[in-house]
Amino acid sequence: MSGHILAIGGGDVVSPSSRLDDYLLELSGKQRPRIGYLPTAAGERPEGIQWFYDAFTGRECEPSHLELFGMPERPWEWVLAQDVVYVCGGNTANALALWRLHGVDRALRELWERGGVLGGWSAGGICWFEDGVTDSFGPALRALDDGLGFLSGSFCPHYDGEAERRPTFTRLVADGALPAGLAADDDAAILFEGRELREVVSQREGARGYRVTADGEQPLEPRLL
Repeated sequence: MSGHILAIGGGDVVSPSSRLDDYLLELSGKQRPRIGYLPTAAGERPEGIQWFYDAFTGRECEPSHLELFGMPERPWEWVLAQDVVYVCGGNTANALALWRLHGVDRALRELWERGGVLGGWSAGGICWFEDGVTDSFGPALRALDDGLGFLSGSFCPHYDGEAERRPTFTRLVADGALPAGLAADDDAAILFEGRELREVVSQREGARGYRVTADGEQPLEPRLL
């Protein structure tokens, strides 16, 4: 039985006040879940890792993180020891390349298939899908056709937070350069149980999700956390 995936658009995350962070922990069903942070997409910047510990040390959980630069030791074992894996934003393509090099992609799939929780924002939302719109290759947004493919279709984060995301995503889907998919505003997230969309949640009034096809977009009203 596959677990949950929470694809977050962006916004107030990795913060002691973030209700999306609280929700991610709740999805584990554990009183004190082990939550592991994958900071690969952001180049494992020390300040980003510190933000994670600042945000989660005060919560009922056991936080840890995995670094793949340098000499990682058995990273797949670390992944499989978690209840929740949280993926940061940054360069999606770089993160995917390193994960595949070290077998993290396969470990993430196994954890999810065992019932674990996967989540993340921006790059950490795109990566679970087949496709997405990314700035991994430069400032101009373009299609990424090399996602993990746990979820079908495409994903666009920051739908209301970055001026070019919405028009680029809708154009790429309309042109057939991206398959139909989903988008999330900042402070909104789309929850999957297995491969089935369960709900859209939001921690800000007005933030929502969208279903985007070649025919246009359909707003998905969220449950306010």
